[in-house]
Amino acid sequence: MAEANIRVLLAEDERNLSRILETQLRKRGFDVVVCPDGRAAIERLKTEEFDVALVDLVMPEVDGIGVLREAMNLDESPEVIIVTGNGTVETAIAAMKLGAYDYVTKPCRVAELELLVRRAYEKRALQQENVRLQTRLSRREEFPEIITASPQMKEVLELVRKISATESAVLILGESGTGKELVAQAIHRLSSRAEGPLTDINCAALQENLLESELFGHERGSFTGAMSRKLGLFELADGGTLFMDEIGELEPRLQSKLLRALEMGEFFRVGGTQKVSADIRLVAATNCDIDAAVADGQFREDLYYRINTLMVTIPPLRERPEDIPVLARHFLKAQSGPTQEPPTLSDSVMEALTAYSWPGNVRELRNVMERVAILRAGEEIRPEDLPTDLTRGRTAEQTNGPTIGQTVSLEELERAHIEAVLRLQNWHQGRTAEVLGISPKTLYRKIRTYDLERPE
Repeated sequence: MAEANIRVLLAEDERNLSRILETQLRKRGFDVVVCPDGRAAIERLKTEEFDVALVDLVMPEVDGIGVLREAMNLDESPEVIIVTGNGTVETAIAAMKLGAYDYVTKPCRVAELELLVRRAYEKRALQQENVRLQTRLSRREEFPEIITASPQMKEVLELVRKISATESAVLILGESGTGKELVAQAIHRLSSRAEGPLTDINCAALQENLLESELFGHERGSFTGAMSRKLGLFELADGGTLFMDEIGELEPRLQSKLLRALEMGEFFRVGGTQKVSADIRLVAATNCDIDAAVADGQFREDLYYRINTLMVTIPPLRERPEDIPVLARHFLKAQSGPTQEPPTLSDSVMEALTAYSWPGNVRELRNVMERVAILRAGEEIRPEDLPTDLTRGRTAEQTNGPTIGQTVSLEELERAHIEAVLRLQNWHQGRTAEVLGISPKTLYRKIRTYDLERPE
């Protein structure tokens, strides 16, 4: 039994044939409307919605091709099946090029026609579902990767929405762990380059020679171990977006090469002699004081002006306390998975989370929530499940050394902060580097610079 909601328009000027087809199709459950000619069929199509139209190719006044053309211009057009005699098969095939679903020759078997109608209906239903899905996607939250209830962050996202519509370079500023990479992803996804690739690199994670090869690629034999040509991220990002995180860590020589590549749209692979072109949009990010780096001569001023045509500053988590409970519950739910209820947060735990300054920002909050979700004693997270510094309501800076606002150097403040996070992570350098938003190599260098030692 066919679906009762499949509506079929039958345009056929031979009365005997139209009666036979109408009777047989109705027996199979189709809702059939008969039109004696092409003009009547067009009028009916304009006032009613049909899933499938069976249209005779040769009819007086308006032929099947004319009906097909009118049907294709409708907002809710049916799938059109052309009914033709043997002498007009070539014309029927031409009709398929104009958008007809298929054709059937007279005399036709009703079973074959029924199958064809079913398949045409399924195609139309699938197309309508795709349209509905695309509509839902276009109307969904524009920033699904960013969870926030903060007015400050909503202003940032409004700025991101405007920036995304341009082709200009973007510089994202913010402390480690604030979500700079998520903002970069949103800029790409909302831009005209969304169908193109998004490639990313952390400039602090690689040594200079490896970083140059990653960015610009290398030719075979250009250095020991270069066994074949390698395409760099600039080439791989062609037509899309290149996200360079921690761009402030870029060495001066690479700063110069990057500037030339951005200005000319061309570069050389390592060991190469031929120029390579790439059309990319640059989105860069840093957690350092890049203005101070420019003033000190550590970062090229011309490159700075090239990359910060548009600037986005992400506020730290301590300045948007509205996000702490929202993010905490989100991370607990993500850790629990889709089939398991996440643990709840007691009022005292929520007070502790809100009172803490979160020096590692959203990344630190995520790490803490993942940890307590695994190690909790019950279904409700209580103060004893939290790290000690959180339950004491102290910031990482207050735990050891100077506090923010004191008259101390940035070097002293950084030393105290790194030491506090190391202790909070039980001197696990990998986790500490992740919370701080720096590479393990950079953390190791700072531990040596500040002469930090693991306590016995």
